[in-house]
Amino acid sequence: MSSVAIVWFRRDLRLADNPALDHARNHHDRVVGVYIHDVAAEGRWTAGAASRWWLHHSLRSLSSDLSKRGGRLLIYSGDTRRRLGRLIDDTGARGLYFNRLYEPDLVRQDRKICSWLENRERIEVRSFRAGLLFEPWELTRDNDHPYRVFTPFWNRMQKQWRPVTACPQPRALSVPDKLPEDHGLDRLDLLPEIPWDEGLADTWTPGEKGARRRLERFADQGVGDYARVRDIPGRDGTSCLSPHLHFGEVSPGQVCLALDASGSLPGGRGALAHVRELAWREFSASLLFHFPDTPDKPLNERFASFPWRSGYSRDLAAWKQGLTGIPMVDAGMRQLWHTGWMHNRVRMLVASFLTKNLLIPWQEGARWFWDTLVDADLANNTQGWQWTAGCGADAAPYFRIFNPATQGERFDGQGEYIRRWIPELAGLQEKAIHAPWTARPEVLDQAGIVLGRDYPKPLVDLKASRSRALEAWERIRHAD
Repeated sequence: MSSVAIVWFRRDLRLADNPALDHARNHHDRVVGVYIHDVAAEGRWTAGAASRWWLHHSLRSLSSDLSKRGGRLLIYSGDTRRRLGRLIDDTGARGLYFNRLYEPDLVRQDRKICSWLENRERIEVRSFRAGLLFEPWELTRDNDHPYRVFTPFWNRMQKQWRPVTACPQPRALSVPDKLPEDHGLDRLDLLPEIPWDEGLADTWTPGEKGARRRLERFADQGVGDYARVRDIPGRDGTSCLSPHLHFGEVSPGQVCLALDASGSLPGGRGALAHVRELAWREFSASLLFHFPDTPDKPLNERFASFPWRSGYSRDLAAWKQGLTGIPMVDAGMRQLWHTGWMHNRVRMLVASFLTKNLLIPWQEGARWFWDTLVDADLANNTQGWQWTAGCGADAAPYFRIFNPATQGERFDGQGEYIRRWIPELAGLQEKAIHAPWTARPEVLDQAGIVLGRDYPKPLVDLKASRSRALEAWERIRHAD
């Protein structure tokens, strides 16, 4: 008698190096894939608009890939426990396999489902590590407490490195002769009603094939210069793998193997620098797992009483729209709106400007990123915003306030990035393009620019707002 296994897909939308799928096909004759869009299970952190767009296309790609191998992806919405229970009954499944996630609400859901299924007869339930190189509880200090500083975490990760392996992609799959009807992808209503997604479609190819092509291109052409050009936003110097990693279209193990086929810790300046960025991702996942309140609350409790501004709605709206009058900030925010992604160096600049120059709470920025980023990841997003705001683990000292004009001169010296995303400033010289409010009138006239008409005047004076931020910091600096 043949046995049936259910593979519960979530953010592991790939066939290659998928431990749950690999175990199912190796231990059962027939495999049923299922995706359940359970908004309630994710609590307040259900996917934002850009992530939903990506999810739609990634699910479509996965469904096609499974079908080509004789498999099937059943797609439902609603309560996960109820849907899984019905599917187990309808298929007579003897196994339920899934890959672990680490967000607080989902950890609670998984524990409840495993506990519930323990009481059912004749079904094996197993979960697997698929989205991280190490479990959040594997890399801890000697006293088993989690790391709150990245460098010792990274050192421990290198010390405990184990050879990376990847399970193969299945060539063929079999499904039961009869399967229940599903809701189908379109019933999930993931795509926007108003078509604002043209820029996303022009920039990205969601799905496992798109992830593999991007990884191969980076490994062949980009990794050698990665350490040198990764901070230059006007260059194509990063891997741009973050959304593919978030949705599990590629695993971090596959990335490491592409950089060093032996599975050893990749050597070479560029390859090691990229693995170090993967380590930041692991560090963020560990922080969220051990400190589950951090999406809302600062890890550094002193910041709970930080004197943020009130009545900031107009400035927040200008920041979101890329109309602050600070070119590097506005270029980043317009890149985000158009592509669903922003260069990491610029993410730090726009976050610093919002939290320090405008004194707007970091949670406001985190929520906007959550809705507009295609790589919106709760752990990474939380860690990034708390780091820049100075209130998280391994945080930048509060007095480190990025000056977006001088940062632009340093990392976008020719103004390529600004010209791409703020074409109204394209006629300005390199020096003036980073701080047009300081340009001589004749320079602005020559470029045909009137500040306040063609491009906004700055919302704040950078020097004065820096001083205001430091005064606010002094008010909580010595708090118990």
